[in-house]
Amino acid sequence: MAYMTQEGYDKMVAQLRKMETIDRPAASAAIAEARDKGDLSENSEYEAAKEAQAMLELRINQLKTTIAEAKIIDTSQLSGDTVQILSTVRMKNQANGAEMKYTIVSESEANLREGKISSQTPIAQGLLGHKVGDVVDVQIPQGIVKLEVLEISL
Repeated sequence: MAYMTQEGYDKMVAQLRKMETIDRPAASAAIAEARDKGDLSENSEYEAAKEAQAMLELRINQLKTTIAEAKIIDTSQLSGDTVQILSTVRMKNQANGAEMKYTIVSESEANLREGKISSQTPIAQGLLGHKVGDVVDVQIPQGIVKLEVLEISL
């Protein structure tokens, strides 16, 4: 089951719709065009088009599964008392004083450029369930980092 926001769900549905209505016919057309060029046994363009179509179909099936298993989170039911999925957390690295701000989202909505980290990351896992003022030891690949929770918002 994938927890996600309504916005993330809507984006995923739109992406699926685009893949099924635009990308799939384009992939079929590319295969047909390559097939028309002659001998298929030595036609690398045909093989590449078939592989691209297979990858597209795989992605479509993955999206369909994610959408079918999605659980949309009602943000009005969330509390800002503790860190949970969809919380925006401002924290401070105790070692170097650097402040960071991340929103904890589902894996499918994670985008570091937008400040959204997956709930499956070590930082999110370490912060979940903690309150403002808590200092949390988080195991990351470089070792253990101490993060102080400064602010939690939704």
